[in-house]
Amino acid sequence: MTTTASPDPATGHQHGGGEPTPPPTPERIFQALTAYQLTAAMKAAVELDIFTAVAEGHDTAAKIAERTKASERGVRILCDFLTVQQFLTKRDGSYGLAPEAQAFLVRASPAYVGGMVDFLAGPHLVGAFVGTFTESVRQGGTTMPDEGSMTAEHPMWEDFARGMAVLMTPAAEAIVQLTGAASMEACKVLDIAASHGVFGIAFAKANPRAEVYACDWRNVLPFARERARREGVGRRFHEIPGSAFDVDFGADFDIVLVPNFFHHFDRPTNERLMRKIHAALKPGGRCVTLEFVPDESRVSPPQEAAFSLVMLGSTRAGDAYTFSEYRQMFAAAGFSGSEIHATPIQHIIVSHK
Repeated sequence: MTTTASPDPATGHQHGGGEPTPPPTPERIFQALTAYQLTAAMKAAVELDIFTAVAEGHDTAAKIAERTKASERGVRILCDFLTVQQFLTKRDGSYGLAPEAQAFLVRASPAYVGGMVDFLAGPHLVGAFVGTFTESVRQGGTTMPDEGSMTAEHPMWEDFARGMAVLMTPAAEAIVQLTGAASMEACKVLDIAASHGVFGIAFAKANPRAEVYACDWRNVLPFARERARREGVGRRFHEIPGSAFDVDFGADFDIVLVPNFFHHFDRPTNERLMRKIHAALKPGGRCVTLEFVPDESRVSPPQEAAFSLVMLGSTRAGDAYTFSEYRQMFAAAGFSGSEIHATPIQHIIVSHK
């Protein structure tokens, strides 16, 4: 016979057998209300190059302080905090690197992601939340001036182009593999909101016949242009400066890439762009979208579901859309069908003309 225990709503303790349930504590609430301190500590550590200093063998507060030209007291408190947060280790007064820090926060690492700090923890994005977010909830959109993060040639997208490329590389490689780009006879690719250029350039590197057309604001395209030059595909890299809603894309594209763009806008605006993309594709062409796609409950997977909050704080009407919503939008724009594929962080949607 099994005894079913029920918790007392006042105490949280079980009645009727089984182990007692611990009562709730305010610990997670405290952590949430002080989370900005971790952001500030990580930003300072990256800007001072703390992790690189430790990797070089500067393993005490005094040595790190000398290497980073910071106060010993400040370095000691910061490094102890980062040890508590498990980004550093500490033994007998000497600091070491946790595996994540070793892999991603040492400047010499090929997987270095410290450049993300200027975008993710920079004044433009942080300013959309600190002190003003309650009003964003009240009015249902950002309190940032003009069009928020979608203001034409906003400098925050220069920070994005500088710092976010390494995070996008695995997704770009997954899209290349998924589309079979390496074996395509013709490969004319339009990369919308090209930013750092990683997605279109991945096609150019995989297929020597690929011609890539990158669309973005004038202040952002130089980052993609320079990356294409470094990767040896500059002659097959073409620029379309301006807003994706206003410029002439041209026609007869085999692939249109739309990485992390639709979430900035409402559904009618997205459908308008999707119709324009449909017209730019050749018969049988494909639109490939990389997005944060929560399930129908909108609370899972956690990272993708939580992304809608970023849009509430930084855009007028953006959102994290479900796959059923994307499928409806693409169908309304004339696409015959769409399928979804998971990646470790986001989802890829392939839509067919």
